[in-house]
Order: sequence, then structure tokens, then C-alpha cells
Amino acid sequence: MSEAQQAAPPPPLHGAALALMTAAVALGTFMEVLDTTIVNVSVPHIAGDLAASTTQGTWTISAYGLAAAIAVPLTGWAAKRVGQVKLFVISVLLFTLASVLCGFAHTLPELVAFRFMQGLVSGPMVPLSQTLLLANYPPAKKGLALALWSMTVVVAPICGPLLGGWITDNYSWPWIFYINVPVGLFTAAVSWRLLKNRETETAKVPIDVVGMVLLVLGVGALQIMLDNGNDLDWFNSGFIMTMAVLAVVALTFLVAWELTDDHPIIDLSLFKSRNFRWGVVSLSLGMFCFFGSTVIFPLWLQTVKGYTATWAGVATAPVGILAFFLSPLIGKNIAKINLRLLTSFAFMVFGITMFWFASFTLDTELNQLVVARLFQGIGIACFFIPLNQIILSGIGPERMAAASGLSNFFRTLSGSFATAIVTYIWTKREIFHHARLTEHVTAASPATTSYVGQLDQLGIRGTAAYAQIDQTITQQAFQIATSEVFWMMGMIFIAMIAVVWLTRPPFGAAGAAGGH
Repeated sequence: MSEAQQAAPPPPLHGAALALMTAAVALGTFMEVLDTTIVNVSVPHIAGDLAASTTQGTWTISAYGLAAAIAVPLTGWAAKRVGQVKLFVISVLLFTLASVLCGFAHTLPELVAFRFMQGLVSGPMVPLSQTLLLANYPPAKKGLALALWSMTVVVAPICGPLLGGWITDNYSWPWIFYINVPVGLFTAAVSWRLLKNRETETAKVPIDVVGMVLLVLGVGALQIMLDNGNDLDWFNSGFIMTMAVLAVVALTFLVAWELTDDHPIIDLSLFKSRNFRWGVVSLSLGMFCFFGSTVIFPLWLQTVKGYTATWAGVATAPVGILAFFLSPLIGKNIAKINLRLLTSFAFMVFGITMFWFASFTLDTELNQLVVARLFQGIGIACFFIPLNQIILSGIGPERMAAASGLSNFFRTLSGSFATAIVTYIWTKREIFHHARLTEHVTAASPATTSYVGQLDQLGIRGTAAYAQIDQTITQQAFQIATSEVFWMMGMIFIAMIAVVWLTRPPFGAAGAAGGH
């Protein structure tokens, strides 16, 4: 075999092998993304079993997010040293082992430590699943590969709370981790069997120790700040201030170091690509608003409308239905579609649904909520697939893992920012509106007198009556705050249409050689 033949990439997979590889990689991706949210609804049960408070129990969520945020941007560097296939399989197997250890945990510190391990080894899984799909699909079907990947990344977080709640209620919380075992073993076995002879070239790239330390310090401090800011009253806390300063200093030095180092651990030169740069900005802002709405929507249902966790999940879940069916259709025809126009349409759909959510009241019925969330699913399918195609357009195969890792890092980080900032705005606006509404509750107010009279007829008098009034005011304040948050996110979505048009065609098959 000649040197040229040896250097040539292997031909794409076809038929049953392609279908089996897709199933294995998609299941692995689904499993990893699912674990970012599956624990959320089980925290009270976990905390109770492990003799901890619910607040302490949330560290099981934070530890996973913190470790994953550190590991994801290292994917490109690690893949160069180990090989993409080998790194993916090792990550899946270690993730499966860490899942078992999480289920075996008998104390909260043990569980937090194993969740941190689980997040750390999961870092390369999502970026490499995208890279492996693109590398082994025929050129004409790369859009379909992106669609299948996007579908699993979007639907999995929505399924997490539903599946986690059902497993916890019907079995016990360790089973939310044990279900990863058969999926992980299947993914690792099939991926290795089909792809071991398609391994990418490796090189002994020097370890960028300074970059590694700055990344861990910067991203770690930032994630801890975002996870605990609301509980500790943000910058009124010395701990949060310390984390903020550490994050700013470490990340500033990280950028400066990576731009000048000969072997950077993160390839920031990818941002020289116009499409990568503006695509990542669009993806980050879009994920901020979408994830923010996904956080606020069930909170609003449970806090304001009195829904149980199960019914809040039922109202929230329909967003994945149309996304599930439309994604393969869009992916199959991605080469025929104007990607900027499709992404603009997605932002318009998201903006309309945000304004729609803002119009909801305390009397809005479940069927209206379901229809709105169902409609939002159109935006999901038209957002993730074309935007990922734009981001990766012109990126050569040798940089695909690095590009996927870096874009997924910003996608993950924007979700953390959304959770922290949106819930902060929501609670602060509730406090503001509660104070303003309370000003109108006086003995001279006819509305107050009438309401107190109605409570009196129901046998609610004195302190109990005023407690009931305060509860009503709180409910109304949260309702107004919720509408304001949705209006804010709707305006951001509409404004983002201009950002995506800063990208430039051609948006050829992702993974093709070349660049902008």
C-alpha cells in the first residue's frame, strides 16, 4: 500500500453497519446528556436517604456540571494523543463505571465525588459522538448525521426529569444511575467493533500544564460561582466575590497563554473562522434563552400554578415531539436549505413562543400549555441542526474534535449562565412586584376590604386572613415576574436574527477540508 493510500481516510459506513454505529453513538450521547438533568427531581429523595439537606443534595448536580465544563474543551487535545475512537470508548466505559459507583454511594460526600468523576470522564463523549458520526457518514448524508446528533442532545435533557421522577417513585434513586450500565456496555462494544480500524492519527502532543491549570481554576471557579450565586446572594457574599475574581483572572490569563503557546490545550485559533465565531455566539445566546425558558417554565408551573412535579413534566415534555420528527427531515435536506434563513426562522419561532408564554395567566389550562410547548419544538429542529452545520463548515477533519469540543463547551456553559441569571432575575422581579402590590393592600382599599370580607365568610380571620392575602400577592408577583422574563428572552431571540447573518456561505459538508 502506498503512503497516499495509507493516509487516505477510510470509506464511509453503509447499510446495517451505519445504522448500528448510529444507534450506539446516539444512545451514548443520550445517556450522557440525560445524566445532566435526571438527578434534578431526585435530589429530595437522595438527600433524605443520605441524611443531608436538600441544599446539600444539589451538589450532586453541581459536581457533575463542574467536572464536565472542565473536561469538554480538552476533547481536541486528548483526541490527538489517544485517538478519537479509543478516547470515546474509554470515556463511555469509565462513565459506566462511575455510574455504578454513584448507585453504590452510601454517603453524600461519596456520591458527590463519584458524580464529579462521572462528569469528568463524560467530557469527550458528546463532542466525539458528533465527530464520529460526521467522519463515518457518506458526504451526502452528513446533514442527517448532524440532525440525529442534535435530536439526542436536545431531547435528552427534557426526558431526564420525567424518567428520573418515574424511576425514583417506582423503584429507588440508585436506579437512575444503574440504567446507564446496559447502554454504556452496548455503546462501547459496538463502537469499538465497528470503528477500531478507523482510528484517527495520534501524536505525542506536549502537555500544556499551564493551560490545564488555568482552565481548571478558571472554569471551576466560574461554575461554582454560577451554581451557588443565588443561594449566597451573589456579590454580597465574600465567597462568590472570591470565585468571580479567580475566574476572571484565570480565564484572562488562559486566553493570553493559549494564543501564544506552541501546543495549546484549547485551539482558540478556531475563532479566526468567521462562521465558527458567529455560529458559536448564536448557539450560546440561543442556548441561554432556550435553557432559561426550560428552567423557568416548570418552576412557574409548580410555584405559581401549583402543579406537581409529574404534571409539570407532562406540560414541559411536548417540546421534544416535533423536534424528534422534524430533525431527520431537515437533516436529510440540509444541502438544499438556506441555513441562515432556517436559523432566522427558528429564532422567530422561539421569539413568538416566548411572547406566547408571557401571555399565560393563572387561569391558563394544561392543553394550552401543551400546544405552546409543542409549537416551540419546531424552533428546536430548525435551530440546532443548521447552526451546527454553520459552526463546523470549513473545519478540516483533523480539527473537528477540537471544534466540536469548544462549541459544546460554550453550549454547556451558556446553560449554566441561564440557570443562574434567569432564576436571579425571576426572584428579584418577584420581590419588586410583591413590594409594589403590597402598597395597595390597605384598610382604606375597597378591594382589600371586599377580599377580607370574603375570607371572613369562609371562616378565615385575623392572622390567617392576612397570610392568605400575602400568599395571593406572592402568587401574582411571581406571575408578573414570569411574564417579564419570557418577554426579555423573546426580545433576545428576535435580536439574534441579525447575528446569524454575520456568517457567510458556503456552508458545505461539515468536516470537509478547507477553511474561511
